[in-house]
Amino acid sequence: MTKILQTAIPFNALEEKRLPGIAPLDMADWIIVDEAYAGQMARREALLATQRDDVLALDPLSMAAAQELLNLVLDQVLSRENNGFRREGDVVTCPDGRQVPILKDDPLGTLGRIAQEDFCLLDKRGDEHVLMGAVLCFPASWKLSEKYLQPLVGIHIPVADYTQDIAKRVQRLFDGVRVGRPLWRYNALWYQDPELHQPRSAEEPRRIGAGSQSGPYLRSEKQSVLRLPETGYVVFSIHTFVVAREDVLRDKTL
Repeated sequence: MTKILQTAIPFNALEEKRLPGIAPLDMADWIIVDEAYAGQMARREALLATQRDDVLALDPLSMAAAQELLNLVLDQVLSRENNGFRREGDVVTCPDGRQVPILKDDPLGTLGRIAQEDFCLLDKRGDEHVLMGAVLCFPASWKLSEKYLQPLVGIHIPVADYTQDIAKRVQRLFDGVRVGRPLWRYNALWYQDPELHQPRSAEEPRRIGAGSQSGPYLRSEKQSVLRLPETGYVVFSIHTFVVAREDVLRDKTL
């Protein structure tokens, strides 16, 4: 079976931090290619081919921002040596050997086939940033269809810890993130199965118990926030790690 799990997470995902737990991010550490790249990309390919409307949405007025994001990601992966990415004309060869055409009229679809990360595009509309587009193959208990074109507060319903105070702090973060000064945070939840695509309606009960420590898989998202220099949109990107409990226990006592 194609490998979809990582055996380690490159940070201590179980270290508790006050929300929103933000730290500076080096752009060199933004786009990650890890041991599960081939397996996770195969899952992304399948989702984009069979459930595209569930995992991708883009407001037509945000096309320029999506194209800018695609160009930024391509610059990042193609500027690094020995990472397996190559470009010939309008085709990118990926580390797993797939050849992905660069489709300027489908920038988020192209991104979804190149990077392990999911990408959300947000723009300030009124007092809040609104989700204007995303390629979200690996949601962790939320559905893109319910959050698309919603402001930050709406996106975080029904997250219990997302209090009014936290909402104000997150909005200030999105307002204040500067070009060339990205930020990142992480989360961690135990899941009963390793499936990467875990959509859940806000109306459905959570599949795992709140604060449960009994799940056999630890799922942790590295969440990055950066501002695009030309359009000014904010990018929220998510790299998903899923590690079996026995691999977590090699380094942690839970």
